[in-house]
Formats: sequence, structure tokens, C-alpha cells
Amino acid sequence: LPMAFRDVNARRHIGLQQLSSLALAGRTLLGPMKSCKFIVDESTNQSTLIGSAVRLIESLDLTSAAGQLLNETIQAQNKEFKTGMSTLLFLIGAWSNAVLECLQQNVPVSAIVSVMSEGLNSCCERVQCLQIPIHDVNKELCSSSVRPNTFKSKTCQMGHDSLLNPQIFLYFQKDISAPEEVIPISSCSYQEDDCNSNKCLVSPLAGFGSIASLVKPAGDKSTSVISGSGVTTSRCNKLTHSRYFSTLGKSHFSSQQGNFQGYLSGQSADPCECYGLGHLAMALSHGNQASVKLLQSIVAYQQERAECSGSSQFNIAEIVTCCLLGLPESYSCVSPGFVTLVSSEQATVIKHFKDKPLRILLMDGDLTEQYRHLGFNRPCNVRTILEHPSLWEGRAGDLWLSSMLDILINFEVNLVLVKGNVCKNLMERCIANSILVIGFVTRDVLRAFGEVTSAQPVTYLTQLNASCVASGAQVELWKACDGRAMDLGELVPVRIKVQGIPLLTAVLTTAVASKMQLIEDQFWTLVYRLHHALNDKNVFLGGGAVELLCLSHIQMLAEQPLQPANKNAVKEFHNPWLAASVTEYKSVVLQALASGWKQYLAVVMCNTAKAASELEACTTVDHHLKKAADCGSPSAYILKEFRRGDLLRGGSGPFTDHGEGLKVYDNVTAKTEAWRRALDLVLLVLQTDAEIITGPKRNQLLNSHMSSEFMFL
Repeated sequence: LPMAFRDVNARRHIGLQQLSSLALAGRTLLGPMKSCKFIVDESTNQSTLIGSAVRLIESLDLTSAAGQLLNETIQAQNKEFKTGMSTLLFLIGAWSNAVLECLQQNVPVSAIVSVMSEGLNSCCERVQCLQIPIHDVNKELCSSSVRPNTFKSKTCQMGHDSLLNPQIFLYFQKDISAPEEVIPISSCSYQEDDCNSNKCLVSPLAGFGSIASLVKPAGDKSTSVISGSGVTTSRCNKLTHSRYFSTLGKSHFSSQQGNFQGYLSGQSADPCECYGLGHLAMALSHGNQASVKLLQSIVAYQQERAECSGSSQFNIAEIVTCCLLGLPESYSCVSPGFVTLVSSEQATVIKHFKDKPLRILLMDGDLTEQYRHLGFNRPCNVRTILEHPSLWEGRAGDLWLSSMLDILINFEVNLVLVKGNVCKNLMERCIANSILVIGFVTRDVLRAFGEVTSAQPVTYLTQLNASCVASGAQVELWKACDGRAMDLGELVPVRIKVQGIPLLTAVLTTAVASKMQLIEDQFWTLVYRLHHALNDKNVFLGGGAVELLCLSHIQMLAEQPLQPANKNAVKEFHNPWLAASVTEYKSVVLQALASGWKQYLAVVMCNTAKAASELEACTTVDHHLKKAADCGSPSAYILKEFRRGDLLRGGSGPFTDHGEGLKVYDNVTAKTEAWRRALDLVLLVLQTDAEIITGPKRNQLLNSHMSSEFMFL
């Protein structure tokens, strides 16, 4: 077998250069004001807008060994945290360049590995002082946020398809002096023909920092005045307070047929209870204004439900998304129940149901003749003649189709939710018999329907019995905020609901096809940031505070006077010369480690327009480092500047104009794990001193301009 062996020059490490080049493509994805990229498929000429390192790496041609390791590292971070990938990608590139500079200065590889690992561990311990408990963050954010204002406004009944945006009543007017009163939202006076459950909804994506716009259907003659003094619409009772300012103990919650019915009451005496986790979600959003409003609606719903049922305050398993292409982004909302897309043929079945309760069946596998569960053992001594017979040609296939359809009809099943694929021919027969079958339903959705309906999931239809089928489900065409059912061409959105189901669907809309993936990625990133923050029970100060403290700490370690190798170091490295080399090169390697965080801060400042150039950004960072060193306690200085909002020219990011007290926070575990993964990958590639290429590429390598770099075996 032809084989080529390439020596890696210590001063020109190919693997590190590849990591640096790949990471360079993701510099603009760093920070809250990231610049997205268009990925163009050369085969189809279709483009997709991406804003995350995961989508970028998936789109690159990673044929080299270093590229494949990079992909695995990014995917591991994404699988575990769903956040921190852009930081991980950038630090991989920055530290690869730093290590290459160390190699240029003839620093031994062993010294680089030892000092960098030790330095990162020391920094991770040092920054623990910048962790803030979630309870303290909520208290501080609520007390320093814009105070809720008085309303003299009117509003309509909350629509059944959307949740009221909890930020809608936060702004304008300064005094709340009206006596506390409880007004059911359903008590708004309206004419059934003029203001039904879908025609007067609050768009969750209205302009941030102002009263959300009221979306009205065409032909609605009612007036709507949005000004600095409040919101006024006609035909509804007067509203003085949002229910989100009431204590949870005084609020009322009911879940009827999957709908959210709220009540309004006066302001809470405790400002921390007026908004719950909403402020924290905003502080973790890092500029993602559209997604944060949807998440705040979800948080408000789940928190109030948790108060009544004792369940978790924020349950990520009860959140799903449905992407609707062709609608403006202002149509995005949160709908109770399960919203999904079905074909136009399936939609015709729904029109026959007319809101009647349906019998529902759950299946945790594929609904195909060939499907077998995991662990299924085929019988021995059986010779297979044909593995997959054609269902429309073979008589056996027709028999299976008829048998499955008979089972569904006998048990009077109207709705089937399938985790996997559904046989196309069976789907057509079910449509003809007014049976709705929906495939590719996630496990969390099946579990939610199973818990509330007591339906037991089955693997095969032949296992079906009476206890596996439940009643009470309802299916309807999903209606937009203007009350119209949407027909998006080949696919039609529908909503499945059951009384008491905790499931919430974030309906994400856009008219730009290439932007759909980006919007969904941004939403889930924010959801998981809040999820991890609650799991960690702590958050880091954001806005570059943690990285600045790392720089200050590394600077202090690097400036320590050189000391001769002690006995412990000799014992650890089993070599006096190695221990001495580590001590000698410690300052150089630590400065190289610090350069990664310094470049990180500089690029973030440039991407957010806080600095005109990286040189200016580095000057600002150096200025803060000097002031932190002069202060005597860098952590105290950073905390003071963070709370003032002056850290790196304003720590409030894109929300600066909407309240001085709004701060930015980061996840603890996700950030530190991104650091560790970045350095681990760089040091792994560094210690790989050879690349062996196998396969029939001998002549190709011989004729290439890189032939001198290979030794053929």
C-alpha cells in the first residue's frame, strides 16, 4: 500500500496553521453584534444565512485531520451546551497563532503544554469570584430596571393562539397609584364578530423599549393610538396594570383546552416577583432582541403554571419550535400546544374535525412495514429473498396496508403522532378515511401528550389495545395574529392541543428563506443559555469582565520573578532540565496564552463598534489592565466598572438605550468548557509531530509542489 510520511517542521506546524486558517473565517461571528455570513451551495446555487460557528464548520470542506478534530470539538460543545461555539472557534485560532509564535522562539513543546495548561487552570480558579448567584442577579436586575408605569389604556382579550408579551406593560408614565383590582382578561367587552379570540393580539416582536404594537385584521375600524402616554384601543374595558406586576400568589392561572387565560392585578410589593426570570433572559440574550421576547413569554407562562402545579419554573422539554416561511417576522409568537406543518391533503382532514375531541395514538418508532425496534434479532436459518418489497406492487404490501388501516378504524383512532417516518401509501389511505397521521414528532412532544392524556406509546400497531388510545385531543388550523388561517402553499400549519398540556410552541416566522435557520438557531441558543444558567445557579459577569480578569491574572503570573526549579517541579517532570526549561519559558508562554483573550476582547469591541480598530481596542484593554493593577484588587475594580457600565466602553451592549441598569451576563460552565476545549485541541495538534497519508496518492503527491515535504515509504 503506497504510503507517504510528512515531517512537521517545529517552526512551521502544518496542523496549527490549518486551525488558525479555519478559525479566521469565524471572527465576525464573535460578540452580540455579529456579522452573519452567506453560505452558497455550488451544486444548487442556494444560499443560507448563518450566524454560528456550528453552521460555519458544517459548511466548510474539512478534509484535513486538524479540520476534522476541529469539527468534532465544535460539535461536542454544541451537543452539550448549544452555546459558546463562536468563542471556542476564535480561541482555537488565537491560541494556535500564539503557540506558533512560541515555536518561532524555540520554546520546547513540553514547556508550552505544561505552562499553558497550568495557566488556564489558574485562570479558571481565579474568575470564580466573578460568579453571581441567580437570585442576586434577579434582585439586582429588577431593582435597577425601568420601573413599571401607570396605564390608562384599553386592550382586547388575549388571543388563544398567542401569549401576551410580558414586556408590553413595562414602559411609560411613572406613578402607579390606582387601587389594586383583579380584572379577568376574558371580561373585555367585545362583539363576537368584531373581536374574536384571534383578532386582537399583541405581537411579541414589536419594537423593544416601547409599547408593543397591536396587530389588527384588515377592515378593523377600531382606533389604536400608541404614544408616550399609553395605548388606547376601542371596544375594551380599561386596564390599569399587567398581571406580571402581581405577586404569583395573587395571580390566577387556568389552562382550558390548552389555552392560556390570564388575570390582571396591581403591582407587586416585591419588584423581583414582577418579572421573574424575564430580566435574566434579557441579560443572557446578548443582543438577540427578537428571541428574548418570545422566551420571556414562555418564562412568564411556565412560572405561573409552576406556582399552581408545583412543577419546574423553566422546563426546556416543554418548548418546541415551528418554522413558518413566508410570513413577516412580526407574526412570530408563542402558542400553547403543539404547532407543526402538514401537507395540504392532511389539512383537508382537519377541516372535517370541527373542534370535536379526537382519539389520539402515540407511536415511538416508524410507521412502516420494514421498521423493527432497536435490538430486534432476525430469525436464524432464514434466507432473505427480497428485503424491501414494493408496497404498491406486491400483494403482501397491500395486505399490510389493509391490516394497519383496519386496526386504526376498529379503535376509532383520529390522530396518530409518530416519532419516525410514516409509510407514504398508508398516509394516503389514512387521509381517505379521515385519519390524521403526523410523522417526525420529537420524543418530548410524545411524552407531553402521553402524560396529559394517559395514552401509552406503542412500537407497532399490532400492539394496540384500548389503554393505548386516549380521547380529548383537538386539532385546528393555526391562525396568525390577524385571525387568518395560514396557507403557505404545500405546507399548512396546524395546532394540536389537549386540556392541561404544558407544551408551548415558539412559532418562528420570516419572509426570507435563507434566514429561517438563523432565527431558529438564535432562539435555541438563548433558551439553552437560560437553561444552563439555572442549572449552574450562577452566572458570570459579561461584557468582557471575565476575560479582563484572566488577562490581569496572567499578567501578574508572568511578571513574577524567575525562580530556580524546586524539588517538587523536578519530581513532577522526572527531569531536572525539563523543570528548568518550564521555569525559564514560563513568562513567554503565559504572555502567549494571554494574547488569546486579548485578541478576543479586541475583536468583540470592533464587532460591536466600541473601537474603530483592533489597535484602539487593545489600547483600551491595556488602559483597564493598568487601572486594575493600580487598584490593587483587579476583581474589585472590574466589578465596580461593570456595575457602572463603563467596562470596555459600556457593558450594556445593544440594550444601552433602554435602561442604565441592564447588564450582560454569561454562562459559567459553558464558557469555561469552551476555554478548556479550545486549549486541549491546540495542544493535541501541537503534540502531533507527523502526518501519515495512506491510499493511492503517490503519483499525485510526487507531482505536487509539496513533494519535498513528504518521505515516501
